[in-house]
Amino acid sequence: MTVALGSADAERLRACVAGGGVALYPTDTVYGLCCDPDDEDAAARLYRLKGRPSARPAAVMFFALAPALAALGELHDSERAALRALLPGPLTLLLANRGRRFAAACRTDSATLGLRVPLLPASLQALAAIEAPVMQTSANHSGEPDARSLQDVPSALRDGVELVLDGGELPGTPSTVLDLREWDGERSWHVLREGAMTRTAVAAALDGVR
Repeated sequence: MTVALGSADAERLRACVAGGGVALYPTDTVYGLCCDPDDEDAAARLYRLKGRPSARPAAVMFFALAPALAALGELHDSERAALRALLPGPLTLLLANRGRRFAAACRTDSATLGLRVPLLPASLQALAAIEAPVMQTSANHSGEPDARSLQDVPSALRDGVELVLDGGELPGTPSTVLDLREWDGERSWHVLREGAMTRTAVAAALDGVR
């Protein structure tokens, strides 16, 4: 069943993250956990809840493309063109992190940024009003199945966060992980994990982008 979020839900999520909390929320793919990507204490709590190895990076999610492009001023023109062709969408893009941003999310690989801009369905469009990014990872124990519904999220995670937003049943297939770190120089890309967006769809989106 679809559950629509409203502007009050978006504000609660924004305030939770800005206040150093960890939130459980719906995305365009699966349920996620999120916090401030510049708050190491919040990130450490999120990692403990999930049981995620502390050196493993997490993605940074912007809820709309325009704030992402504005914030990432060091992106080259070719990379911006690729992002406009691919996003918003069910993708995690690995990009060169020239500004060494979001240390709490990037962990030991400060040279790489994992970027998410979800293709929000109508029921979640209210989240697009959130301009600040969040550090996000799937709402499951590390290595366990992704959560398609709130009931699929382990109770320890639901009980351990400051905010829970119910978006109903989600598609359930995680994002495709696409490496674009060689795009600017070589125009090459690599699918590291095929998920909600197929390799064929990626190739079609990038066809002709320069």
